[in-house]
Amino acid sequence: MRTVILILIVGIIAIIAAVATGFLNISQTREAKAPQVTATSNGVTAKGGQAPGFDVETGSVKVGTTETNVKVPALVVEKPSKNQPTTAASNAQ
Repeated sequence: MRTVILILIVGIIAIIAAVATGFLNISQTREAKAPQVTATSNGVTAKGGQAPGFDVETGSVKVGTTETNVKVPALVVEKPSKNQPTTAASNAQ
């Protein structure tokens, strides 16, 4: 249950961030209209009505590749000479 709530919260935050940054633009194109509801002795009937319409524009992300040269530092490892004493490592605290 906690996982579902966490996923919903993250989704809502992502939608808010997308709208706030302009990546997602939602505009209503058609208003909603309530149906005509009539109650008779046979039951309730509903006629008409209209669902709202929305126009959603999303941003685009273009991904590509570019060749470039990167300098990588050289690493040289030298073995200690026979005359050089080795240092003992101690992990004691």
